[in-house]
This record gives sequence, C-alpha cells and structure tokens, in this order.
Amino acid sequence: MGFEEMWAALLPVGRDPGAGGYHRFAWTPPELECRDWFLDEARARGLRVERDRNGNLFAWWDTGGTDEPGVLTGSHLDSVPGGGAYDGPLGVVSAFAAIDLLRERGARPRRPIGIAAFAEEEGARFGVACLGSRLLSGAITPERARGLRDRDGRTFAEVLAAHGTDPEGIGRDDDLLGRIGCLVELHIEQGRALDVPVGVAGAIVPHGRWRFDFTGEGNHAGTTRLEDRRDPMQPFAHMILEARRAAARNGTLTTVGKVQVTPNGVNAIPSAVTAWLDGRGPADDAVRRTVAEVHAAARAAAREHGVSVELAEESYSEVVGFDTALRDRLAATLGGVPVLPTGAGHDAGILASRLPTAMLFVRNPTGVSHAPAESATTDDCLAGVEALTAVLADLAC
Repeated sequence: MGFEEMWAALLPVGRDPGAGGYHRFAWTPPELECRDWFLDEARARGLRVERDRNGNLFAWWDTGGTDEPGVLTGSHLDSVPGGGAYDGPLGVVSAFAAIDLLRERGARPRRPIGIAAFAEEEGARFGVACLGSRLLSGAITPERARGLRDRDGRTFAEVLAAHGTDPEGIGRDDDLLGRIGCLVELHIEQGRALDVPVGVAGAIVPHGRWRFDFTGEGNHAGTTRLEDRRDPMQPFAHMILEARRAAARNGTLTTVGKVQVTPNGVNAIPSAVTAWLDGRGPADDAVRRTVAEVHAAARAAAREHGVSVELAEESYSEVVGFDTALRDRLAATLGGVPVLPTGAGHDAGILASRLPTAMLFVRNPTGVSHAPAESATTDDCLAGVEALTAVLADLAC
C-alpha cells in the first residue's frame, strides 16, 4: 500500500464531520484506532512490533546479527482539539512509505530501521506535551506522570493500566535508548517559511506551559453587590491582557487557549478559574521574563479583587539545537535544502538530550497548524517521502 492509500485510510479517523478538525486524544477510541492502524501496517510489512513501557509504539525492520544501533523515524498519531490532519500522522505514514521504497529499490540496511508512534505528543489529554518521549528520556519523573489527570479526573496511571501497561514500570528506558543511534522525524511545517517542498530543522526555540489557578468565592450573579464579590474571572481577564502586552515588550509569543471555569454557569459568579499560558520565544530569559510579568500582573489584580492565584510550571523546554553533524548530513544528502528554526515542540526535541536527532519539514502552503486548514499538497508529501527515503538509505544502508 502506497503513501496515498495509507493516507486515505487514516484520514477519516477522529475527524469532526462538521468542523473538519481532528480529536485524537491519547488512548481514546480514535487514537486507539490509529494505533491499531499502525500495528496492522507494521505486521503487513513483517516488521517487529515493540510496545515500550511508556506507551510508545515501535516497528522495526531488523537486519539480523548487527549490534549497531538503529535509525529511528516516525512521529505521533494524537492531535490537539480540532487539530489538522498532518501534524504527527504525516511523519508516521511517510516512514512506512519510505520503507516500502527502500525495499522496492533493493536496499539492504546494515542497521535496523525503526518507525515510532510516540504517545501523548500534544498533551491534549494529560496536559504535558511529548509525554511518551519525556518518560523514555527521563525528562519527567514517573511519579509526576502517574498522577497527571485528564478532564474526567482519570489519572495517567489508571489509563495505562486499563490498556495493558503497568504504570509502575514507566520511566527512562536506557536499554531502548541504547538501541537507537539517531532519530529523524518528518513533520508538516508549522508556519509558511518554506518555498520548496522539503526543509531541515535547525533548532526549536524555548517554550513551555504554565497553569494559573485563580480561587475566589462562588455566589449569585443577581444578588451579590459588586463590592462584595470575590470574582476570579476579573484577575483572569487582567492576566490575558498582560500576556499580550508582556509578549510584545519581550519579543515573545503568548497564548491562553485553554480555560476551565467552576461552576461555569451563566448566572453564577465563578468560584475558580484555571487557565493555561503557552509561552515561546527566541531566548530563555525572554520567555521567563514574560511569564514573570504576567504572574506579577495576575497577583496584583487578584489582590484587588480578593482572590488568590497560584502559578505552576507544567512543562518547559530550553532551546534545542539539533545535532549539528546529523543536521548537516541531512542537508547535504538532500542537496542543500533550507535549514530553518521552529517555534513548535516535537519528540525529536525532547530526545535530543539523549541521542542525535534531526527533523525534516514538508511545506505547508497555508501556514496554518493545529487547525483544520493545515495542509500539504500530495506532490509535496511524496517529495517528503523521497527525502526521508534518501536520508534512511544514507544513514542505515
């Protein structure tokens, strides 16, 4: 089955028939269907399937007898709420298609080639992005990961156990990491910088997520005087406005895209508001300064309205410079394609602390990502498959 047939088979899974976006959250029915698709594609090619102890999936084309660590590719299958079709799955489908091309061309790998489907990359269910690769690399403690909860209050540990993974066994896996010589992740471009079909990633800018918990006092909307209110929505509003101002001052990007209000009634003053701040920027100090300024404004507004506010850092990644030698080798293999930075986080960025990693980007003509308008032409996708095939041939064959 070629790229276009695989893509067509995966495309309907988890798609909102009205809005067109995708809802493939980790270990929910649509994402589980994607996992089954991955396993079927691997078995159809005779690849060895490996489920690691952190919920990640791997399919290996083994060479037999070699002790040399393998070349890993792939990406993830989960999505953000209402996300696009390409973010994640493009890298997985392209990896299977690249192995097909290598075999058609008579390639004989001297090192194992693996395809990964990393778990909970988007963090849409449990709130921590790249959770599977963070656990694999030791970037998050097992204790913290086990206690993460989804919107329904189910812990990560409970969900893993329900799907056959022992939550007591999660954590850094040095044995598996030792069997991976390098990782090359193919991904849709999340922006509109490419003017050719394929590029190479140079670096990932610093980025993180912070949770603001505002606690006030719930009360009646029609009988509580303004001066008697302890309304957490008021300092929350100040926090949103300051996030935009602080980003402009510091040359960063801030987004408040997720909020939970308790009790969330039209005629009730909220008792609590929880909001998440996404912060990104060109340098660590600029991002940290932005968050500090937003926190200071939130504290000042909270005091004014008789509300408390707590700040928690849920995840943070410093600037990631991909392995220079591997990056340059990819660019040379592909004939000097553009090398560009990205403001988006990826599993390749998390694993860069433990092994050589690099990324290929496929052109996105709309520049839109994490939304239904995310797109790539078939010709560009096929160019991405050819590029990945050339890279795997160079690195593994």
